[in-house]
Amino acid sequence: MTVALGEALARARRAVGEVTDPELPMLTLADLGVLRGLAIDAGGTVSVTLTPTYSGCPALAEMRAAVDRRLRAAGFADIEIRTQLHPPWTTDAITSEGRRKLAEHGIAPPGARSPGERSPGPVPLVLSPARRALPCPRCRSVDTEETSRFGPTPCTALWRCRACREPFEHVKEF
Repeated sequence: MTVALGEALARARRAVGEVTDPELPMLTLADLGVLRGLAIDAGGTVSVTLTPTYSGCPALAEMRAAVDRRLRAAGFADIEIRTQLHPPWTTDAITSEGRRKLAEHGIAPPGARSPGERSPGPVPLVLSPARRALPCPRCRSVDTEETSRFGPTPCTALWRCRACREPFEHVKEF
């Protein structure tokens, strides 16, 4: 790789690295794990690969537009933004920094899996309330309850802490 191409790639990474998720703006696309790839070919075309959190994610169009805007502002003219659906995104893709930022902003991150443990596959449709302990991101109490499986975004549920009485969102595992 030439020095100029390497510098351009670093500039593109910085630009795309600043793009935040439209639904969870405390996270960058890299934190969320939807940024799957970034490359520059010899002709100077920047290729970005995004994997949405699910195939019908309404935020994908805004993610693509934000990536395009940031790259154009960084001086790139030839941009390809690809959507990659396989392998599908899972909450395993959220970085430890992303999980920290979620908790810092009062959103309970998805449960962490053991190293090497993968998502069990498709998320089953469950009509009954969740029956597990979820630590409150504010006071860390596990005396919490799910109040709605459906939060302000399709990826979140609403919970309430019985100890500190504060409501909070939880990023669903899938």
